[in-house]
Amino acid sequence: MYTTLISVAQLKDLQHSGQPLAVFDCSCDLMKPEQGYAQYMAQHIAGAQHADLDKNLATHDPALRVNGGRHPLPRREVFAAWLHSVGVKNDTQVVVYDRNGMNYAGRLWWMLKWCGHDAVAVLDGGLQAWVAAGGAVASGEHHPAPTTATEGEFELREPLVQLIETAAVFSRLNTGEQTIVDARAAPRYRGEVEPMDPVAGHIPGALNRPFSTNLNADGFFKSSAELRAEFAALLGDAKPENVVHHCGSGVSAVPNVLAMEVAGFGRTALYAGSWSEWCNTPGLPCEKS
Repeated sequence: MYTTLISVAQLKDLQHSGQPLAVFDCSCDLMKPEQGYAQYMAQHIAGAQHADLDKNLATHDPALRVNGGRHPLPRREVFAAWLHSVGVKNDTQVVVYDRNGMNYAGRLWWMLKWCGHDAVAVLDGGLQAWVAAGGAVASGEHHPAPTTATEGEFELREPLVQLIETAAVFSRLNTGEQTIVDARAAPRYRGEVEPMDPVAGHIPGALNRPFSTNLNADGFFKSSAELRAEFAALLGDAKPENVVHHCGSGVSAVPNVLAMEVAGFGRTALYAGSWSEWCNTPGLPCEKS
């Protein structure tokens, strides 16, 4: 079972193993949401389905969402129904990837863990690594075999990751009980620019580690030893188990969650509402530096 990262070679072996497998292309462009699907249609790993950030991995229906911000999470049972509709079962090994520096694939990785499904891994190096290694690709839509009612629903299990809400983050400010890590680019963290949200800045006391810092020059995750050293330097005396990750809308924070697990720190918490929910909540402090 693969639960964090999976290499191109390992995915190729899985494809020929006969093990239940589902591969999802999570490519996305925040500024042009339709581009993700267009990129998938043009080229994707053979057999992969598309997972759309706005349509499948978020909801803007107030009755169905569990948090605010620009990409609210759908309720777990809503997401489980979608998983069932695309053929994911509780014994399925899921592999997720994108062509965006493994930014968006993490969202589906985290959501499956949130639903209690541990057998999900991010393809290290993304589509670029797959193509470079001669992996089979396809274009157009891929439809999985229909799931019948007799096969049962995707069964929700206890969450394997921790979701933190705005009220909890606020209540722990300046208490020493949490360390907030902001995954946005440094200029956004410092409040110098803000292209998406109405207020620039960051949550008071937050540390900054842009999600792209986790990758090496070839576009793969750094080694566990490198990641461990870098996070240790960032956190200083702070306890890793008290880390809460956030970003603009709860998406690009996940690579930091994944990186800390690869580094051996265990699974740390995600504030999914992130800056887009924080800065739109009246009365909450915002800081620039």
